[in-house]
Amino acid sequence: MSRPFQKVVIVGAGPSGLLLSLLLSKAGIPVVILEASHELDKQPRAAIYGSPAIPDLKRAGIIDEIRQKGMSPTSMCWRRFQDHSLITGMDASVLENFNGEDLRMACMVLDKLDQLMLDEFLSKYDGQIKWNHKVVGTGQDEKQAWVEVDTPEGKTKFYGDYIIGCDGAGSAVRKSLFGDEYPGFTWDRQIVATNVYYDFGKYGFKDANFILHPDHFFMAARLTKDGLYRVTYGEAPGLTWEQMRERQPWKFELMLPGHPKPDEYKLVSMSPYKMHQRCAPRFRVGRILLAADAAHLCNPWGGMGITGGFVDVGGLYDCLVGIWDGRADESILDLYSEKRIEKWKTVIDPISQDNFRRVSDADPDTLLERDPVMQACKAAEDDLEMQKQMYLSFFTMNYDFTQHYKTA
Repeated sequence: MSRPFQKVVIVGAGPSGLLLSLLLSKAGIPVVILEASHELDKQPRAAIYGSPAIPDLKRAGIIDEIRQKGMSPTSMCWRRFQDHSLITGMDASVLENFNGEDLRMACMVLDKLDQLMLDEFLSKYDGQIKWNHKVVGTGQDEKQAWVEVDTPEGKTKFYGDYIIGCDGAGSAVRKSLFGDEYPGFTWDRQIVATNVYYDFGKYGFKDANFILHPDHFFMAARLTKDGLYRVTYGEAPGLTWEQMRERQPWKFELMLPGHPKPDEYKLVSMSPYKMHQRCAPRFRVGRILLAADAAHLCNPWGGMGITGGFVDVGGLYDCLVGIWDGRADESILDLYSEKRIEKWKTVIDPISQDNFRRVSDADPDTLLERDPVMQACKAAEDDLEMQKQMYLSFFTMNYDFTQHYKTA
């Protein structure tokens, strides 16, 4: 059977690029990954993948291993800063069997998930990845597209029918299309993401805990069965990385339950982050496409960024495999751009902004009286069906591109 295209070049061996590579390879579509670094990123980043991403992780054939080696967190809550007492929360265990599917969130430290996907790509599909291949430009004509690449051996070009930019917030692919244009804004507040071993369990903490405070807000989320937690907290604007490192023991003693000294926890890693709300003007320019952080950014509170990125990838896969199988023409890629931008603007961006404003609210003591989301959670505390419907509402970030396939 002749195919309408022959090869896809994916730029970036991060989570979105690796997931897309797995999905395309599983469908028999030849893929090569170009990665600027010599290895996978090991900085502490997202680790909890929301329910809307679970179907795509399942299609890639990796969800069972993620749940086995990682976790399936179910409980989420907001807490007061002063005594860490519970305000309200939700229980996602109601999604463990939804029409025969387990749609609970999944958790695995991202560098381990990346390694799992890379191992699958290389071993199961004989995948191709080029390390130390830094994309510095793109081009295209009516027949093909290409990337200009700096390698240790010198400059070269890689050609494909489609170039997919999955190369993160600083995407070289996006910049080749739009320059520095990345509409949106950067939050004044800085955040610090840490991975730490500390016994939050003895203080009654749940899987994911959001502690409300205008200055010392933080999230504590369990990442592994042996007690590794992600603690992400706010810092004052304008601090240097060295100043943030120096302040970390003070911040932990001030914020965490039990007010621990440094010898009472094990700090594994620590990274500073700026938070952004941005979206590229288009996710398709001819044969060049964007997905995940290369296409849009949001703050990390609530995991909308990584979840939305995986949902992007699942949608783009459906579009490309539709073209590959002759069930769709290239116009479906314009729909991909249109619908994923629409979902960012109407779901991912507003929800993620609300999530951050909620945790950093200026008057957290009165927030429950003013916040409709927290009020709905409070009303649903003893109503599992209502909780299920609230979780399922997050699936509004998904879009079914297969409905645009040609009918037989």
